Amino acid sequence: MSALAPAVPRRTPLDSFAGTWHLTRFMLRRDRVRLTVWTVSLLALYAYFVTALSALYPAAEDRQGRAALMEQPASIFLGGPNYGLDDYTIGAMFANEMTLWMIGLLGVMNMFEVVRNTRAEEESGRAEMVRSGAVGRHAAVAASLLTVVFANVVFALLGSALLITAGGLAVADTFALSTAIAVTGLVFAAVALVTSQLTTHGRGATGLGLAVLGFAVLVRGIGDLQAEPGEHGTWLSWLSPIAWAQQMRAYVDLRWWPLALSVVAILVLLALGAFLASKRDFDGALLTGGSGRAEAPSMLSNPLAMSWRQQRIALFWWFLGTFVMFGATGTYLGEGVEDMVDDIAGSNPEAAKMFGDDPLTGFLAIMILYAALAAAGYAIATTLRAKNEEADGRLDITLAKPVSRGRWFAAHLAVVAFGAFVLTMISGALALWAGALVNGEVELATFLKGGAAFLPAVAVFMALTAALYAWVPKITPVVWALFAFTAITGMFGPLFDLPDAVAGISPIWWVGRYPQEPIEPSHMIGLSVVAAVLLVAAFVGFRRRDITS
Repeated sequence: MSALAPAVPRRTPLDSFAGTWHLTRFMLRRDRVRLTVWTVSLLALYAYFVTALSALYPAAEDRQGRAALMEQPASIFLGGPNYGLDDYTIGAMFANEMTLWMIGLLGVMNMFEVVRNTRAEEESGRAEMVRSGAVGRHAAVAASLLTVVFANVVFALLGSALLITAGGLAVADTFALSTAIAVTGLVFAAVALVTSQLTTHGRGATGLGLAVLGFAVLVRGIGDLQAEPGEHGTWLSWLSPIAWAQQMRAYVDLRWWPLALSVVAILVLLALGAFLASKRDFDGALLTGGSGRAEAPSMLSNPLAMSWRQQRIALFWWFLGTFVMFGATGTYLGEGVEDMVDDIAGSNPEAAKMFGDDPLTGFLAIMILYAALAAAGYAIATTLRAKNEEADGRLDITLAKPVSRGRWFAAHLAVVAFGAFVLTMISGALALWAGALVNGEVELATFLKGGAAFLPAVAVFMALTAALYAWVPKITPVVWALFAFTAITGMFGPLFDLPDAVAGISPIWWVGRYPQEPIEPSHMIGLSVVAAVLLVAAFVGFRRRDITS
């Protein structure tokens, strides 16, 4: 009598999600610092902006002056249909002017987190080790989505509480707006799940996701610019998830149904991601490139050329995004807007403090400051890519070749410096000048001189980041804290009336507010010397310490 074969248990769809909860707990624990920093930073921006609006525009007539600015093409591009301009309340102001920025930042956080826990884990080989246990095929994807859902829910609840308590905003509209921002951010998390199936590298998946985000901003902006006065966008606007959040009309005429479009989009993208995942091998991708050349070009043996190749795509997207943004912002400048800015400063003492005696040049000074901050943010983030090269083991392999530490580090920083220069002078100062031409002739030299004045301060940020990485890599997040302090004091320093000893911590403070104030040559020399000293310290520290394998 033959022995009976052992029964094979039938697999169910739920088996594909086995271990999801354990992976979710692991991701939340591993990324708790990263998620906390992101969430707290966004909440601080929430609270800061609503309190700043209340301080700057306490009276209805003050807010109506701001409403006049929101009718400019740049404001429509950035703020959307801009509801409630006839009676511009703090709530309507917050919804019009912050929705796009909060969706963008939250979307970036979500995409980084999803790619980090899916495609990057496959790329590193850790996902294969995890899958060798009792873990389902889709467990990591589900866990990464649950992780960002948890972070977004926390943000929506705490953000709503902040707006209600700090800004005294309506409860229902506040929860609706925060929910819309969070759900739209989850749309881009689902986009990252799809892009993670397409490329073999986490960097490529992130780049595709950011491209989709940028395209959504562009489509919504162009669609709203095409709308006739009184219209609520065009059919093109409605192709962007960002428009769905803005079309809820919080604090003006609240309606919930556009939120359903975001929910449907998330479900469709999740289904598409699951379908694409079933069509590829583990650690594979659907967009696989060709085999490539048998040997790399001889120029790539040069560390400078290699650094350029690694950073050029990121620089392109930074350049494109900042050029569009500052080109649109430049339309606020020029003779056609001068009377409007003068009226705002004349009727609002707090705005007068920010703009100074000449509101138009004060406004220009703030715009050039924004461009410098964007370049400084790029310099910090790109300099820290050296840290990622080391952590992923690629730097160890590179230095095993006939390439010295100093030569590699110098090449990396040279490309960073070039990118920061391009962002400050071309997609910053030059783009502002091009946008200002819409309102009449403006002097190019003023914009270029203002941009050049900030270059030493941007160099200080790059050099400080390099020095921290070279000596104590673990504390490099400190430079982001300095960047946040610089951004807040640079934009709203006159309102705080900080003592020079505190304000001087910011490298930007030493530049001043050109063209509102003259440039002090000694300050430019001092910033340049500080940057040079920090760079020397960075090279000394990088040569002395061990490289992590």
